[in-house]
Amino acid sequence: MIYTKKANFPYPVLMNFTDDYNEPEFELDVNIFDNTDDYKIKIDWKISSSFIRNLLQLGKADLIFIVKSRDNQFYRLKNLRCASIDIPKTKLSINTRTVMQLMIQAKEDIDFKNNVDLNEFYDELKSEIYVKKGNVLGFSNTVIFDGSQKKPFDLFEKKIDKDIESDIEIRLSEETIIIVYKKEDYQFVGMQNSKELNYPYIYMGLQKALIGFINHAENENFDEGIQIDEMEPPENGLENKLYRLMTAKNITELSMDNLDEVIYKISDHLLMKYCDVVRGICDAG
Repeated sequence: MIYTKKANFPYPVLMNFTDDYNEPEFELDVNIFDNTDDYKIKIDWKISSSFIRNLLQLGKADLIFIVKSRDNQFYRLKNLRCASIDIPKTKLSINTRTVMQLMIQAKEDIDFKNNVDLNEFYDELKSEIYVKKGNVLGFSNTVIFDGSQKKPFDLFEKKIDKDIESDIEIRLSEETIIIVYKKEDYQFVGMQNSKELNYPYIYMGLQKALIGFINHAENENFDEGIQIDEMEPPENGLENKLYRLMTAKNITELSMDNLDEVIYKISDHLLMKYCDVVRGICDAG
């Protein structure tokens, strides 16, 4: 189940909005990547309690990832450093409201006498606190995908507009980078490797979108750039997608000085693939 409301448990539970623990923190962060038949979900978390972390490391407690979409799904996470799971698209719809949360569950009876992270209120009581096997030890925050984006994973669109004043035009919508062609021929339609031959336009689109990302971010000096690892995820749909791409590639900073380096990392050697295709066409000729 997804747990979001404050309630009274008969024992201390680690949650961000309760005072059972000193400085309670159980934070979940989720990134979703679209594959052909499934979604790859990268799961990161932070747990402030050393007592709880020790239970997980010793195998006395389980970390369970909960997904509530079409129905409730539960996944026990094996890797306690960084986890990712694949969920078939038949079981998960990001186009409807989807809620995700982490839960910690006791795998055996747990006593709290050595739990130094508890609020001082429990100092004289914790030696009497026992949590039975199967009971919950903590709930994280929830991560919600509300289905508001019409194109949650599409980064690029292509359009034809005969009225534009140039051969090609890059537009930024709320959710996508739009490559507008004056003529369909400019897309290399009907040619082998037409996808790769359009890669320079993709590069141009990424440049414009990332410059917009820098410009819109809340930094005082445009020239200093942005610390990606310190900022909150953007609310704008397109910028949120770019943010997820950068964090997935462990990019911590974005500036005008490292713009091309960032594009290189998030685009998977885009121009190298373009050059290989062009070279192949020349060799064949």
